Amino acid sequence: MSIEFTVFKGSASNGIIESKTLHEGPTGNQVLVKITHSGICFTDEHFRHADMGLGHEGVGTVEQIGDRVSQFKIGDVVGWGYTHNTCGECEQCLTGQEQYCQNKEEYGTHNLHQGSFGSHAIWNASFLFKVPEALAPEHAAPLTCGGASVFEAIEHYNIRPTDRVGVVGVGGLGHLAIQFLAKMGSSVAVFSTTESKRDEALSLDTFEGCAPLDHLLVTSSTLPDWKPFLKVMKPNSTIYPLTVSSGDLVIPMFPVARPSGRAVLRRMLEFAAQNHIAPIVERFPMTRSGVEEGLTRLGEGKMRYRGVLVAA
Repeated sequence: MSIEFTVFKGSASNGIIESKTLHEGPTGNQVLVKITHSGICFTDEHFRHADMGLGHEGVGTVEQIGDRVSQFKIGDVVGWGYTHNTCGECEQCLTGQEQYCQNKEEYGTHNLHQGSFGSHAIWNASFLFKVPEALAPEHAAPLTCGGASVFEAIEHYNIRPTDRVGVVGVGGLGHLAIQFLAKMGSSVAVFSTTESKRDEALSLDTFEGCAPLDHLLVTSSTLPDWKPFLKVMKPNSTIYPLTVSSGDLVIPMFPVARPSGRAVLRRMLEFAAQNHIAPIVERFPMTRSGVEEGLTRLGEGKMRYRGVLVAA
């Protein structure tokens, strides 16, 4: 039986188009997800001009499963992130770094007919993640890309509890990086050009003042002037640029700034659930006007701190 999908797409005029299409049910290792929540990421703003289904931070309930799906059942709450599929055979896939797979399918280049801004989606079960019961769906949605991106840097590069870490930008990624690092025991210093965010940053367990840093996570919406930051970095320290920017940092940003692999995403969701880490969210209805309002607020830099589309 065919299922009608509602999908909110971008357009050349930057307007949001509501599209309805019919799809056959899932087969094999596929899962039909009824979308209940979607994060609004700055990457969605970058693709707003494209004729494609928008959204990649999706959470919903399993409505149907293919005959080879064994890890999910009807009614499970699941989520997905930036990467949709990989070859599963290359060195990157076999070492848990499948976001660098040369044959990956991901948001913006594949499966353009669907996204998390909409009513339903059908995905490969291997790239869906069960949302822990202790994690609200509206909080899980922004974690599937935003949370995974910062958690990847923390875990893959072995940032330790004894390290002093700077975070540039208290926004969608930055406020999550602060929470993860603080819960792990690191001393966190925050750099923001917005004075109104000072008290919020301190409430997330940062310290006031600045000592030489072991690590610096750059999560601002634009790349900063590097000179002031280089002065506070220790010798042999590391800078992690997580900014989604069309500009270059010596080398292009997009080939090196990837969200995370599946193993890290799973551990991140469990860590967030166990330690009560949740995005601060603004809610918008899963409608054309809701998508437009959310993207506009994000583009104007007014979002505090992650937008989430909520289905009626």
